[in-house]
This record gives sequence, structure tokens and C-alpha cells, in this order.
Amino acid sequence: MKVFKNFLYNVAYQILIMILPLITAPYIARVLGAELIGVYSYTHSIAYYFVLFAQLGLSVYGNRTVAQVRDNQDKLNYTFSSLYKLQLLIAIISCVVYMTYVSGFAKPEYKVYFALQFLYVISGVFDINWFYFGIEKLKLTVTRNTIIKILTVVLILLLVKDKSDLSVYIVIMAGGVLLGQLAMWSQLGKYVHFVRTKWKDSFKIFLPVIILFLPTIATSLYRYMDKIMLGTMVTMNQVGYYENSEKFISIAMGVINALGTVMIPQMSNLISKGDIGKAREYLDKSIEGIYIIASPLAFGLASVATILSVVFYGADFSPCGSIIPVLAMSLLFSAWANVIRTQYLIPNTRDREYIISMFCGAGANLIINFLLIPVVGAVGAAIGTVFAEAAVAIAHSFFVRKELPLLHYFKLVLPYVFISGVMFGVIRIVITFSHNSVIWLCGIIAIGIILYGIMLILYLYITHGNYYKIMHSFFQKVKIRKKDLYRSKSLNLISGLFITI
Repeated sequence: MKVFKNFLYNVAYQILIMILPLITAPYIARVLGAELIGVYSYTHSIAYYFVLFAQLGLSVYGNRTVAQVRDNQDKLNYTFSSLYKLQLLIAIISCVVYMTYVSGFAKPEYKVYFALQFLYVISGVFDINWFYFGIEKLKLTVTRNTIIKILTVVLILLLVKDKSDLSVYIVIMAGGVLLGQLAMWSQLGKYVHFVRTKWKDSFKIFLPVIILFLPTIATSLYRYMDKIMLGTMVTMNQVGYYENSEKFISIAMGVINALGTVMIPQMSNLISKGDIGKAREYLDKSIEGIYIIASPLAFGLASVATILSVVFYGADFSPCGSIIPVLAMSLLFSAWANVIRTQYLIPNTRDREYIISMFCGAGANLIINFLLIPVVGAVGAAIGTVFAEAAVAIAHSFFVRKELPLLHYFKLVLPYVFISGVMFGVIRIVITFSHNSVIWLCGIIAIGIILYGIMLILYLYITHGNYYKIMHSFFQKVKIRKKDLYRSKSLNLISGLFITI
């Protein structure tokens, strides 16, 4: 139950941090335009790499390590202190290097924007989310960051009025991240205390942190390098189209990543206790559950992309209609890889295989990007992302082929892909009779949800699998609660009558 609650908290937060920008995205798209959105995305993507170096691989390593010692307060204090000591040192170095880059190497026309992105870079100094994930206090992170995100949206709507406000937009976005990181420190003292540690203990973890940092770098090469390559090889307009297309994919990716994030500490804890049977049970349910969600999201986004891009961003962003369907297909591969990675490779400290897999993805992405971006722009970058996610999924599967029942997993997920494909076909037929309007878009989405929901329930009912049992148990509890409520009301009514008499 704790795992499920943490999953819901993380899903809620991941959706929130993606949905809130989508609330502002139509507004920003019309105020700033594709070119200036491209400038923001370009400068942000470069700043991201410095944040990445500031954090090293601590988000994964810290999560895993804290989870292993969370039941021992003394070990928890020492582990946190050692980890953050190293993070602080590296983060300060990263900030210094970034300012050196801005002053001496950044493009002159973008120097001001790069300087403002320093607020984002320095946020890496204060990032301790890995600690809260490790002790499984996700409700706290969700609550505090939700407030910050909502504040960010309000400020954007109030202060960003025309093309001259790009600087204001960057300050709000970067400052919001910094404020969100600072907010997490207010409750830290309830769970852990700083203690004196030896530098040698901090440097001992440097090598395993670096090892986990390598796949993060590899991942970033096909998550952020796309925008940098687009800005360098073609135009800022193409960066803007890609940026806004990716926003929709990021929502779905956030849901997928949410499951992995909450399962790392749980799986690490189970494996450290030797409860392999329970761990395998979780993995079996996770791969099926994630495809119940990922498949309709992928095919759903692909099916409505042409209408969605115009209705949401305006006619100037119609090129997004050809980018979104390509990016959406990456979700099918990402879902598979995410489960294997976060619930098997990382908890079992299979870091070597993890690293090799991610670099396979990075290599595939860079090759496709170099070949296709000069030819088809943002669509080429999207194709590169699909190839990258596919390469990672294939590599992960290769390394665990003798240990996990991959064919069984494939049979579990294939029906959900098929059902989603049927939904895609129906929606594409409906779209031929539709117009670019909010009403039509909402109607088509509703048709897709209803159709997928009916087919899903029928399939679960016929097969009586894991999620049928979960669904059946849920409805049984609802029935019992209704009966208890009815009984309680009846008793109150009867007692009231007796009192009246």
C-alpha cells in the first residue's frame, strides 16, 4: 500500500510539473513565438548540463543508499552528510565553470539569457530530493513543490506580456526551480542531522557516483542535446517546435518515470533483505501496469497531434503535428526500459550494464541526429529520440535475457499495445471529419478514453489477470463501504425515530 501511495504522489507531482507548463504554454507560444521559445530552450539545455554535473549521479546513488540505511538513524545521518558534502563541492565547481563559460564562450547575442540561467545552475547546490525519495517521504516533496509550481504559473501570467519579456520568463522559470530546491530544506531537520564526516569517506563514494553519472550523461545526450544540435545546425524556430512538441511527451514520460522512482528504494530494500520472490512479483505487475498507461498515452498523442498542436499553440506551431507522433512512439520503448532499469538493474547494482545500455542509446541518437537534422530539422531529432529509446530497451533486454522471463513480459504488454492501436485507428478515422477546435479536440479525446476503457475492462475481465484481481478487490471494498454507510444511516434513522417517539 505504501508503494502504491508513493507512486500516486509521484505520478501526481510528475503530472503537475508537466501540466502546469502546459497551462502557460499556449499563452507563452502566442506571446513569445517559436524563435524566442527556441532561445529559451537552447540556453536552458546548455545550463542543464552544468546542473547535471553539479548533481553527478547522486539522484540515483543517494536514493538507493539512503533507502538501504534509513532504518538506522546514525548511519542515515552519516550517509547523508557524506553524500551532501561531496555534492556541495562539485556543485560549487560547476557554478564557477558555468560563469566562466558565459563570460568567455557563450554566443554574444544570448549572453544575457545565459547569465539569467545561472539561477537554474545554482539550484543544483541545494537539491536534496534524492534524500526524501530514499526515505519515501514523497508527500512532502509533492506538497511543497506544488506550491512553488503554482506560484510560477501565476507569475508568468502576470508578468510575461510581450516578446521583450523573455528575460522575465527565464528568471521566473529558473528562479522557480531554485526556490523549489530551497523549500525542501525547511523540513530536513525532522529526518536527519548533519554530522562531522571524513573527506575520505565522501571521496570513497566518488567512484560509484561517477559510475551512475555516466548513464545520466548518456541519457541527457538524447534528451537535451537534441535542442542544442537543432539550435546549432538549423534554426531557433525548429528548437521552438521541438520544445513545444516535447512538452506533451514529457507528461507521459513523467508518469512512466514516477513508477521507477518510487520503486528504486522499495526494490533496493527488498533485495538487501534477500526477498527476491517479492521483488519479482513487483516487477511482474509493474511491467504490465506501466503499459496499461503508456500504450494509450503514446497512441493517443500520436492520433490527435495535428489538431492538438494547432488548437493548443496556434497555427504558427502546426509543424508540431508531425513531430509529436514520432516522439510519442518513444514512450513504448521507454516504458520497457524504465521497468528493467529501475526495478532490476539499479537495485541489483548492475551499473556496468546500465551504463553500456544508456551509451548505446546516446550513440544511436547522435548518429541519427547528425544524419537527419540538417535534412528534416526537428522531425529528424524526434526520429533520433525513438532510435535512442529503442536501443536502450534492446540493450537492457540483452543483459537480463537469462535472468528475467522477457517473453512472458512481452506477452503481458502486447495486448495493451494492440488495444491502443485499435483506438488510434478509430480516432484517425474520426479526425478526417473534424475541425481544428477545442470542442472537437475534447470530443475526440473523450471518444478515445471511452473506447480504450471499454476494451481494457473487457480484456481484464476475460483474462482474469493481475489487474483484474486488483480492480475486483477495489470494487469489492467500495461495495462494502457503501453497505456500511447504508447500515450506519439506517441505524441513525431508526434511533432517531425511537428518540422522537
